[in-house]
Amino acid sequence: MYKNNPIDSELMLLDRDISIPKTQKAFDATILREAVSVAVEKLSKNISNTSLRGLQLVQPSRLEELVEEYTKRTHKDAKEDISLKIFEEIIDLYVATGIPVYSTGYMGRQFSGVVPIAGLTDLLTSMMSQPSSFYESAQLPSIVEKVIANEFGSLLGWKKDTYDVVTTSGGSLANITALLTARNCKVPNFYNLHSSSEGIPAVAMSSDVHYSVKRAVGILGIGEDQIVSLPVNTKGQICMSQAESKLAEAEAKGLSVFCLVASAGTTPVGAIDLLNDLAELCKRKNYWLHVDGAHAGSFLVSDKLRGKLQGIELADSFTLDAHKTMFLPASCTLLFYKNKEAAQQTFYKKASYIFERDSNNLDGGEKSFECTKRPMIMNLWIPWVLYGREFFAQKLEELCETTKQAYYKLKLEKDFYPLHKPEANILCFRYSPENSNVIKVKDLQLAIRDIIKEDGKFFISKVEIEGETALRVVFMNHEITMTHFNELLTEIKRIGEDLVSNNKKLH
Repeated sequence: MYKNNPIDSELMLLDRDISIPKTQKAFDATILREAVSVAVEKLSKNISNTSLRGLQLVQPSRLEELVEEYTKRTHKDAKEDISLKIFEEIIDLYVATGIPVYSTGYMGRQFSGVVPIAGLTDLLTSMMSQPSSFYESAQLPSIVEKVIANEFGSLLGWKKDTYDVVTTSGGSLANITALLTARNCKVPNFYNLHSSSEGIPAVAMSSDVHYSVKRAVGILGIGEDQIVSLPVNTKGQICMSQAESKLAEAEAKGLSVFCLVASAGTTPVGAIDLLNDLAELCKRKNYWLHVDGAHAGSFLVSDKLRGKLQGIELADSFTLDAHKTMFLPASCTLLFYKNKEAAQQTFYKKASYIFERDSNNLDGGEKSFECTKRPMIMNLWIPWVLYGREFFAQKLEELCETTKQAYYKLKLEKDFYPLHKPEANILCFRYSPENSNVIKVKDLQLAIRDIIKEDGKFFISKVEIEGETALRVVFMNHEITMTHFNELLTEIKRIGEDLVSNNKKLH
């Protein structure tokens, strides 16, 4: 019957008794319950440990050995409970080698400990496996994205249904998407022809702008030589008087600026540009105004801090990293467009198997580079529902207040001097005692930071300001008080005095 008929031969296979393969045990719900129980216990201990500690560095070669050991381990004859034991060991290794973001000694970076319920939402998102670029594959997240957009739109004073919001995996992707939109709106022939009859397309930006913006200009084919770098003032903001002359020089060279990128919370010092003034400038010159608000854009949720962002509502687009100062799992970035029509100009869209003619503006895939995109908006929405906007506002206000107190503390210390008055929760300063002239200030700061990191008690960062290295703290943990900052200063003094008194050779 089946001899010479390939279709019948395949049908014959269906008649056989197919046993469930052993590999399906990995999908057993029991595994989920047991593994989650183990993970939650470990993570609970980690989040509860707010003790003073920094990064515990491990030699890369040793860590590689451990990873290879786990990777090459055989499971052929292993008992069923072995896998869970290995999973537990890997969690311990992961926690031990991670930055202790819940510690009161952690003052180093712009990411924070995660709101626990948001972490659990991320687990839910992972297990549900619903790509959120299209309504049919993620119905609830698609509606949630629209509702959250309206929450922020009302804070901006924007008229409902006139704007749009797109979620992306990180500020870098949001910035490049916004610049692509700006280019397509202001230089419409560039997408297809790679040319413009109005001069060489160029982008103006702060000299302190995040590196992802400079990358974006190169990636978009405009070229980094077409970046007009605008000087900053002593506060780290774009200097308005010098910006005008720099833009005039660019125009004289044949550059046609179509977009100006401002910052709301620069990475070095957390500076917020004069958005009202820049918006007026862009309107006069017909530039697209994009604001990289990855760090401080979240100030919108606070009635006390929102005034720092005055003028952001005039921007054509801006970004906000909820995984930074809204304390969510990475990554969750919101990209705002003042004009919803602009969001439709970003990407060329033609794929009959996925794009629908009647999507009711709910298919984010039409406005995002990502197709298989995590429904990251759920991580924001669920805490928003449970705790309210006030929760995020209060935490931000506490962090900014601590930063302000630290600034005034430094001004009272004779061996320390702050380099700026903080606008956000970032503070840069230098340690420079009277007898420190035996060591270059730049070398001294770098040596202090390196020793602090190796000692494993605190974790701080460093940055170059006006060509000289400075110490940098970022207050992201609300458990940190002035007591902890004073302990950090004591540690810096101890290390600095030892370096200076011994006149140690620094590299």
